[in-house]
Order: sequence, then C-alpha cells, then structure tokens
Amino acid sequence: MAAKRGTKTSMKNMEKELLCPVCQEMYKQPLVLPCTHNVCQACAREVLGQQGYVGHGGDPSSEPTSPASTPSTRSPRLSRRTLPKPDRLDRLLKSGFGTYPGRKRGALHPQVIMFPCPACQGDVELGERGLAGLFRNLTLERVVERYRQSVSVGGAILCQLCKPPPLEATKGCTECRATFCNECFKLFHPWGTQKAQHEPTLPTLSFRPKGLMCPDHKEEVTHYCKTCQRLVCQLCRVRRTHSGHKITPVLSAYQALKDKLTKSLTYILGNQDTVQTQICELEETVRHTEVSGQQAKEEVSQLVRGLGAVLEEKRASLLQAIEECQQERLARLSAQIQEHRSLLDGSGLVGYAQEVLKETDQPCFVQAAKQLHNRIARATEALQMFRPAASSSFRHCQLDVGREMKLLTELNFLRVPEAPVIDTQRTFAYDQIFLCWRLPPHSPPAWHYTIEFRRTDVPAQPGPTRWQRREEVRGTSALLENPDTGSVYVLRVRGCNKAGYGEYSEDVHLHTPPAPVLHFFLDGRWGTSRERLAISKDQRAVRSVPGLPLLLAAERLLTGCHLSVDVVLGDVAVTQGRSYWACAVDPASYLVKVGVGLESKLQESFQGAPDVISPRYDPDSGHDSGAEDATVEASPPFAFLTIGMGKILLGAGASSNAGLTGRDGPAASCTVPLPPRLGICLDYERGRVSFLDAVSFRGLLECPLDCSGPVCPAFCFIGGGAVQLQEPVGTKPERKVTIGGFAKLD
Repeated sequence: MAAKRGTKTSMKNMEKELLCPVCQEMYKQPLVLPCTHNVCQACAREVLGQQGYVGHGGDPSSEPTSPASTPSTRSPRLSRRTLPKPDRLDRLLKSGFGTYPGRKRGALHPQVIMFPCPACQGDVELGERGLAGLFRNLTLERVVERYRQSVSVGGAILCQLCKPPPLEATKGCTECRATFCNECFKLFHPWGTQKAQHEPTLPTLSFRPKGLMCPDHKEEVTHYCKTCQRLVCQLCRVRRTHSGHKITPVLSAYQALKDKLTKSLTYILGNQDTVQTQICELEETVRHTEVSGQQAKEEVSQLVRGLGAVLEEKRASLLQAIEECQQERLARLSAQIQEHRSLLDGSGLVGYAQEVLKETDQPCFVQAAKQLHNRIARATEALQMFRPAASSSFRHCQLDVGREMKLLTELNFLRVPEAPVIDTQRTFAYDQIFLCWRLPPHSPPAWHYTIEFRRTDVPAQPGPTRWQRREEVRGTSALLENPDTGSVYVLRVRGCNKAGYGEYSEDVHLHTPPAPVLHFFLDGRWGTSRERLAISKDQRAVRSVPGLPLLLAAERLLTGCHLSVDVVLGDVAVTQGRSYWACAVDPASYLVKVGVGLESKLQESFQGAPDVISPRYDPDSGHDSGAEDATVEASPPFAFLTIGMGKILLGAGASSNAGLTGRDGPAASCTVPLPPRLGICLDYERGRVSFLDAVSFRGLLECPLDCSGPVCPAFCFIGGGAVQLQEPVGTKPERKVTIGGFAKLD
C-alpha cells in the first residue's frame, strides 16, 4: 500500500511535465517541434491558423479513419465542414499548391512556415510541409496514458459510438481508433468480416500507430541522422538531403541515448542529498530574497521620504523669503501712499502749508516756513518724478528646476560597473607587468577594481581554475611585480561600487621576457664623436646627427673618403647567467646595428675611426686582419642585427659577415618589417644571442657569441638614426657596472 501510495505521489508530481504549453491540459497526440519541445496536434493547428497559415496542419500519423472519426460521428462543429470537390482539388494542384506529377518540388519558392514555440518563445521553421513533416511523440503519449490510468484522471472512458447517453467503454480497437462498449464492439465487428479479426484492447483516449512512421514517405523509420538529429527511413537515407551525413541505425542511436540518459539519471539519483541540499539553499535564498527585497523597499521609501522632507523644508524656506520680501514692499508702498494723500487739497501737508501762509508775522513765518519749504520741495520733486517705491514683480523669485527635474527623472537604481576595457597599447610586460584599463563611456563609476591573473603555461590542477587576486586597486592602472620569466600570463579586471561587482573584462594574454631584465644606461665614452651623437639626459636614448661632414663625404664617396661608425655602449657588462633587454629603433634610421660584443674587443675596435668603405672592414666580424679566411671556425666577438629604412636585414651576406648562423645554417637574403620594439636575450653560459620581436616575442635570429670575457650591449650608427631603451616598469634602478658574482655601484 505504501509503495502504491509513493507511486501515485511521484506520478502526481510529474503532472506538470505532461501539460501542453498552449492549452495547459494533458497532451493529446503531441508533436515534436524542431526545438525538441512538444505541443498538441490540435493546439499546433490552432496556432498556425492564428498565424495565418491555412492548409498546413496535416496529420503526421496519417492512420486510416475510424468509425469515431467519420462525418456522422464527429462533433457538430466539425460536421459542418465540407470536403472540397475533385475538380477544385485539381485546379488547386495545377495552380501550384502541393505536388503532382510533372511539378518538381521546390521549383517555385516554397513558403517557409514559422511556428512560434510557446515553450522557448522562439520561432522554429517547420519546412514546406508544415505539421505534416513532424513526428508524433508516441513515448509521451504512453506516459500520459499510464499517468491517466494511475491517478484516474478524467473518470471513466465512454463509448464513442453509443447514442446519447453513452455507456462506459469496455474495449478499444487500435485498427478502428475508437472505444466501444460491449454492444457497440459486436455491432461494428460482425462475424464473417475482416473487422472481426481486430484484436480488442483496453479503452483509451489516445490511439497510436503500431510504429513510428516517416512523415515524408509513410514508411517505418529505421535510421537516425546525427547531422540533422532526425529519424529517417530507408528512402530518406538515400536522398540527396542527407548525403554526406552521419547516419546510424536506430538500434545504435537507441542504445547510445539510453545509456546516456541512464547514466545521467543514475548520477542524479545517486546525488539526492546534493539535490536536497541545493533545494534547501535555494529556499534559503528565496527567504533572503524576500527579506532583502523588503529591506530594499524600505530603504527606497526612506530615501524618497528624505527627499520629500528636504523639498518640503526648502519649500518653506523659499516661501518665507517671498513673504518677507512682500511685506517689505507693501510697507514701502503704504508709506508712499500716505505721503501722496497728504498732498491732497485741504489735507495733510498741503492743508498745513495753507494755514502757514496765512501767518502775517514775518519772523514767525520765516521760522515756521523754513522747515515746511523743505518738505514741500521734496513732495514736489516726488510728484514730478513719480516712481513706485517698490516693484510689483517677483521675477527674481523664479526657480530654475530644469536640472533638478532631469536628475529626478533620471533617478534610478545604482548599477554595477560595466566590464572594463584593457588598453592593449599601453599594457605590456617587462621587468614587471604594467596593466592599464578604462571603463566604457556610459558605464557607472567604479570605486575600486579587482585584478586577477594566472599563468597559462603551468600544468592544470584538478578542480576549478585558481586565480591570483589583487583587491581594491585604485585608479585605472596597476603594477604586477616579480612575474616569472618565460611565461604567459592571462589577466582580467572588474570594477566594484556600492551596487556590487561588475563583469570581468576580456582576458588579455601577456608574454614575459625569456630572461631577467638587464637595466643599464648608455655610456658615450668609447669610440664616439660628440658632434654626431646626442645622448639624452637620462642616458636611455641616443640620436645620431651626421650633419654637414657626412653630406660632404657622400659627395666625395668615390674618391676614397672615409666614413666613421658612431658607437655607443651600455654601462653594464654581463659576466654570467641570462639577461634580456629591449629597445626601439626609429624607423627613419638610415643604418643601425643593435647587438652585443666583448667589452675589450668593442673598445679596441671602435676606439679609432675605421674606414667603412674598405672591403676589409666589417664591424660585425670583430677585426679586419683577414681571419675570415681561417679554416677553424670560432665564435665571433660581436653579434649585431642590421636595421635600416624600417626593415631588418636577415640575409646570407649579413649572416656570413657577422658570423650569424641560425639553427639551420645561413638564411637566404630577406628583409622583415621592423617591429615596434626589439628584444635581445643573452645566454652567457651557452654563448648564444637571440634577437626577438619584443611585442610578440617571436624569434628573429639566433647566433653564437664569444663569451670569454665581459659582454656589454652595443649600438652602431652609420648616418642618421635613433635608439630608445625600454623604460623599466618599476622604480628607477641603481646604476650597476657589472652583473655577476658581485655588483659594484657608482
């Protein structure tokens, strides 16, 4: 009894899965839409009719008609429909509706039928055949029928062939697609006829075909197209529509889907405690949502009441000011009226003056008339230059509330900041990582930011991806100190304000230098000409200015003139380990060589002014004694990369002259565009130098180098040119002379 009660409870909880999203009743002959949702066939026809599609609601099952579906047994509403005449059908076919022999399907533009799915709220395409091209969900029909039988939904099933009132049905016939009482079953299945061979079934309201039939060819489906995710029959399989598709037998698809569904269901059933825990968490979230929503309402109401109180206080203050101004004006105007009334004949000042004029005693008259004359003069002046003592206008009391009204109209909830945009032009990795970003134009402001970063070239650990985080970063830029060399970092940023955290920015990948960054300054004490080389005050940039001597030398170039090479060295010499530095070369430079060399050889070779026209001279070879013809190959003391006119020369001639041999031998002559920054990586122990694109860290050239002594950076100029060393991201370092077992400070 308990098991039966549990089954009924589970079936009752399943009822919402068996309701049609259109009629909100249990499915009746459900159809499977291309979006995998289900809808009753009658509801689908009604929806298509409301959309203006007429004649596209064909029956996908196309079973034979039954006694219950004949015109004599249909409902009064259906019985009033008249069947089209054969001649009218022929005219419709010839006018382009449907298909007929001689008309190629799709020759005209077929009507694309769109069905608004009530479940996913999206428009799905049904194709040219409409509902006739959809499959019936027979499995869902069986589940609905079992559910009806288990919970006794709808009461007893009545006979469809009885005269009113119908009796309770006792049998059903799949062939006739109707339910019968005992008498009606015998009546419609008489002995000696073919119908007598129909096998009776239990009464039901849903009759299904024996098998799932192809809606296009009315044949039983035998295969499943993985590409189209659709069941197909033998004829569909050989059609051009499915050519090249992955088609598998139904048995294989059945077994695969059943295994997946069983595995997923087993996982869910095996984690019922987790499901219950999550339900409790969601219920707790619902309670918190209700409490938080009520608190938010109270806060908004309190804030609005506060605004109202401020407005009321301001209103009272403004009205009081207007009242005081009004009383002051009225008092002044009343006094002016009294003065003018005294000027009337026989009253006030005029009457008093008339009486004074009657005085005959001259001394007494003079004594009294002196003061009176002043008053009469002022009254006469006021009468001649009449002007009200106060204005009746209150225009100065008008309020301009346009800005305040706009603010109140735009008053809205505070939004979280939008996803920041990382400035890839200013973000780079050198000795440290400099990250720069900005908020979109219409984004709410952010109080602070959170930066997350991690390495992508480390083995993945089990579990969620772990990010390193830096909280409460002020401003729109930050430094990430001590990054690992030769690594790839991924970074992202998000903003935060009172409303909470916003979305993360898009991930940005940065390559760190392959070796520790070498900090040095330019030293112009060796082999340079003060007239042609200009070193900046911070000693991190140098410019070659040839001037008039080079112009005159160019005119006499064919007469044996000597051109000197201007050289500037770094003030740091490397004696061990790996080092990396970067620089930017002006694309307009005529000829610049960037590289490294033995400090002793550089000072020896460039102390004087060599002849660059001589074929025996090459600054890349380290000497001009003819050692190039020696049979024993030794690592050259110099390694330079030649740049000129915005190009980098990577050719066989340059490689042979400088001893620059790549991994695969000398390269063919070619030039590559000059990147914004060049990187030089020196491996002292291996005696190798690599030239890189400092932006993408793409290798340009790798060559050997004699590292038998201290090696320092070097820059050569022939003609005009400029070089700028990469600025360190962090604080300005101390100037060091050597890097090795000890460090000597200036």
